[in-house]
Amino acid sequence: MTPIAVNPAALPTPRGYSHGTLAGNTLHLGGQTALDADMKIVPGGIVEQFRQAFGNVLTTLREVGGEPGDLVSVTIYLTDIPDYQAHGKEIGAVWRELAGPVYPAMAGIGCTALWQPEAMIEILGVAVIPPDRLTHPSHPSHPQAQSPPP
Repeated sequence: MTPIAVNPAALPTPRGYSHGTLAGNTLHLGGQTALDADMKIVPGGIVEQFRQAFGNVLTTLREVGGEPGDLVSVTIYLTDIPDYQAHGKEIGAVWRELAGPVYPAMAGIGCTALWQPEAMIEILGVAVIPPDRLTHPSHPSHPQAQSPPP
């Protein structure tokens, strides 16, 4: 089984990493901050950054036929845990809007900084996609992505 890079065209082109790596029917979702298509962290606060970062995770998941219910683990890195907690109800509403009532194993971890200085949140996860929905990426604009051998 050769891991396959998953880099949706809808997300910024990665350099030195992949948005996801598909190994069999398990998708390892790379850490997503609140980068928009212009490679800028979305303005606003933690709720807006959560929406963008989690949306980026879901974009990668959907690239291979996955759905939010396929998430088995989500890790959220935060530069300000009290701020996240203070906006918990709003963040929960965004989660339900984007993913529905799906709650995989989760962890929230405080950290002093993320890769982009203005980022307040980074989300990564793991999903197991049923074989009947699994599709393999093949984007010519992403040379790392390749289809598995027949």
